[in-house]
Amino acid sequence: MKYEPVIGLEVHAQMLTASKIFCGCSTEFGREPNANTCPVCCGFPGVLPVLNKKVVEFAIKAGLATQCKITRSSILARKNYFYPDLPKGYQISQYELPVCSDGHVDFELNGAPKRVRLTRIHMEEDAGKNIHDAHGDSSLVDLNRAGVPLLEIVSEPDLRTTEEATAYLRALRATLQYLGICDGNMEEGSFRCDANVSVRPAGTETLGTKIEIKNLNSFRAVERALEYEIQRQSETLNDGGTLVQETRLWDEHREETRSMRSKES
Repeated sequence: MKYEPVIGLEVHAQMLTASKIFCGCSTEFGREPNANTCPVCCGFPGVLPVLNKKVVEFAIKAGLATQCKITRSSILARKNYFYPDLPKGYQISQYELPVCSDGHVDFELNGAPKRVRLTRIHMEEDAGKNIHDAHGDSSLVDLNRAGVPLLEIVSEPDLRTTEEATAYLRALRATLQYLGICDGNMEEGSFRCDANVSVRPAGTETLGTKIEIKNLNSFRAVERALEYEIQRQSETLNDGGTLVQETRLWDEHREETRSMRSKES
């Protein structure tokens, strides 16, 4: 059976602010580990985070440029998970009322116009960085990135090919660079994305089992990971197997995705 891929992207863009989202620590890249930290971004008990005004301005700017509705009353939320790179035990993000919603990005591919709808654009803080296998049998934690302001830009599943996915990413990155919101440096992680991909029998409208791919830090990685995952899912279904909703990591050395954890919702 021939299958059609359905792709949606979640882009994380680091905002070009001098300080972090809830404290005055620098966002400068490349400093000594844990140099850009304070009690707020280290998650000490009793601290009071104060929202960076420039982060809100940048978020609204991105929303206006992508024809979004701007939410007049915006709420921050806690996203709970327990990793060493997140000292509070939760990430401050947005859920019920994102700052921007229902926009779109227009671009051309091979001379044909294409529109990708945006579900939401919201503000959130970045996590720190775990460094494994660099110090014997232990892991190290660098919190310089913790609290760095991000825009998360979530698309609807409107993409059907790997070429459309990379063309959309290039158009979105160019928009954010033009606005001065993000430098778009994928090697330093200031513009990165997760991909949600499923396959369905060609000609049908029912969505298949959605699988998330993380660790995509270049346009080539996005293309290769999507190509591999589309083929893997199609072959699994053709062989009579079933797909499980999960999060998978892209291994750029082996050029394959591998299971990271199950995804319940």
